Amino acid sequence: MDDRLRAVCDLMMPTVREMAGLHEYDGRVQDLSPDGIRRALAAVNTARRNTPRLEDPHDEAHLRVFEDALRVQYGELELHRRDPYPHLSNLELACYDREYAPRKERAAARRNHLAQWPDAVDAAIASLDRVSSPVAAALLGSAQGLAADLDPGQGPVEAAALGAHARLMAHLEDAAEHGDPDPRLGGPALAALMGSQEGLRVDLTALADAAGKERVRLGQLLADSCRALDPRRAVDDLIPELLADHPGAEGVIPEAARLTEEVIAFTRERRLAPYLDGECLVGPAPPSRRWAMAMMTWAGPGEPETPSWYHVTPPEPDWPAQEREEWLTVFSRTSLPSITVHEVAPGHFAHGRALRRASSPVRRVLHSLAFCEGWAHYVEEVCLDEGFRARDPRFAIGVALEALVRVTRLTCAIGLHTGAMDVAEATRLFVRDAHLAPAGASSEARRGTFDAGYGRYTWGKLEIRRARDRAQRSPGFSVPSFHAGLLALGAPPLGLLP
Repeated sequence: MDDRLRAVCDLMMPTVREMAGLHEYDGRVQDLSPDGIRRALAAVNTARRNTPRLEDPHDEAHLRVFEDALRVQYGELELHRRDPYPHLSNLELACYDREYAPRKERAAARRNHLAQWPDAVDAAIASLDRVSSPVAAALLGSAQGLAADLDPGQGPVEAAALGAHARLMAHLEDAAEHGDPDPRLGGPALAALMGSQEGLRVDLTALADAAGKERVRLGQLLADSCRALDPRRAVDDLIPELLADHPGAEGVIPEAARLTEEVIAFTRERRLAPYLDGECLVGPAPPSRRWAMAMMTWAGPGEPETPSWYHVTPPEPDWPAQEREEWLTVFSRTSLPSITVHEVAPGHFAHGRALRRASSPVRRVLHSLAFCEGWAHYVEEVCLDEGFRARDPRFAIGVALEALVRVTRLTCAIGLHTGAMDVAEATRLFVRDAHLAPAGASSEARRGTFDAGYGRYTWGKLEIRRARDRAQRSPGFSVPSFHAGLLALGAPPLGLLP
């Protein structure tokens, strides 16, 4: 890496360690204290002044977007003072679970990382002086889970780390009780954050209108698909019955494994992604990430060849029966196929395989989250159009239900942070438009308070669709060639797609 890319990565340690596989950052924490952020931003500015522009104009534009986004995130908006999430990511140890290196090497890196928890927590407490009450409350569970598999009896490093973790929890609990009740970023700040990360100017009104139109389209897809399955039943009567049709807790992982084979075979047959080599294993998430029902942890572009993991996490045996049942509805035979398309193929797993072949360090290392999630969301409907499970309307219903959750996130992100709605109103919107149960709807609405960009799934999908509409006007267009050309860019900021 040149000095510019290095300076950017130094401000994104947890992300590039896990998503890009840059294990030179193993055993290290990022200095997210106020002074640490100032030094890191100064290093980004110095490197940009003193390092030649990249020869490839697309890579130069890609790198500049990330440099500018970090200035907005940490310099202008000072999100390290109001958002605990970067600080929690800084403590995350689950990245050492995958077998990208010998066990002893990973264990040593994990131990070094854990030994730095007290310093990282001190920096977090020094920075986090603007945490709102709703944001702190929404992240308490995630913060608690970071220490899920630590034992003070294992030695002084673990004991010190747990002591630091307790101090962080006390800080967040105090913010949850006494913090500002208003979690809003404000419309201009939200537009600046989203736009800087994707290299384009964001008009929140136009984006909200696009979300509204997409929600209407998806509602019609849901209604038509439900009618094809059972013309005598109303949508709201049919959906609970469909979600209740799921494997038991012990059957979730075997069913996900069978689906993984099916979606990879379909993607290969239709050539919907340029690369589908490597190994994709299926199993539960590490203890600190058991909040994630389904997620992909791919083999990073900077790693030796190693298995990727499709993490599918059944409910715990000691949970109350109602909580277990609600958790299992996510793995219904209506929902799990589209989730597996999203996470595995042609979604994240296939994207991860393409990233390993990207032509430059910038493309391999710097990933737009809106592109990553937008791609995985976009291909759900591509598979529907290409005939995946064409004889079973439940797949189309699952695609529509997943998409309705994502488009409602975009609407709620804009509403919550511009003041157009509060958490209670966002919860009602998830119940009404995304057909979620009240507990799930409440969780989604609370997520919007701290993850202001969680509309990225729909936003990314819409921008990829626009790029495809433009490409279709070119001679010789085909879906496989468009996908191959798109993924050759790595995970580009949305503003660079044209």
